[in-house]
Amino acid sequence: MKRLAVIGAGQMGSGIAEVSIRAGYSVILIDQSDDWLEKGVQKITQNFDRQIAKGRCTAEQKTTYLNRLQTTTDLHLVRDVDLIIEAIVEKKQAKTELFAKLDQLALSSAIFASNTSSLPITSLAAATDRADRVIGMHFMNPVPVMKLVEVIRGLATSEETYQAVLSVTEKLGKKAVEVNDFPGFISNRILMPMINEAIYAVYEGVATPEAVDDVMKLGMNHPMGPLELADFIGLDTCLSIMETLHEGFADSKYRPCPLLKKYVAAGWLGRKSRRGFYDYRGAE
Repeated sequence: MKRLAVIGAGQMGSGIAEVSIRAGYSVILIDQSDDWLEKGVQKITQNFDRQIAKGRCTAEQKTTYLNRLQTTTDLHLVRDVDLIIEAIVEKKQAKTELFAKLDQLALSSAIFASNTSSLPITSLAAATDRADRVIGMHFMNPVPVMKLVEVIRGLATSEETYQAVLSVTEKLGKKAVEVNDFPGFISNRILMPMINEAIYAVYEGVATPEAVDDVMKLGMNHPMGPLELADFIGLDTCLSIMETLHEGFADSKYRPCPLLKKYVAAGWLGRKSRRGFYDYRGAE
């Protein structure tokens, strides 16, 4: 594999594009909006500038990396790539519609990988005529820093596809962990119920967000408290994942906390909206 397409220039998509161009791949970063593409490239550039300031990258290397990156709003440019990594909004309908379009545009040999954090790969694959070449690549946030990639096999994912994606993951400098196709996979099946329970503790008046986070940081040695982490991830994303778990397992233990729903309905989504369990409006 030599050419990759990353669809979605948000926090995850731009991070995936960054580690890919650093690893030597030519990357087409695709989004519906020129503004999102500009923000994505700006984020990548800023990350390289920070690496230069720390002596971990040279200006010449930065130029080489960025020359491997192409941006476009034209989805038709996927016709020449070997691997397409989808990193759009965590909504099943949006992802299945995209996969159906890609199936008509991409090379028959191209592999489709979804960065979904909870949605079933088998269902996404069913929107295509290449279910054997559809797989999950769930990167962790922030992508340039975190080493883990959950590689999720759908029901029909072939061994050839798995091995090809495993090779790419290793070239990106990441650790691949194979996971079967169940709601939330491993990471979010464990993480999100913990975050949801922390929200319940606030909802029920057990403790303040600060107190909950202090207990987990100082008592459990977590680098970030669950509510601080929820704000970092995005409360809308947390809600979507909890809803997927609740629907997928039909178990009340995955019921999203009403306070989480209330915050999302209010537009309090965490850091990206500058307000969540904490207030970021005065922050840089």
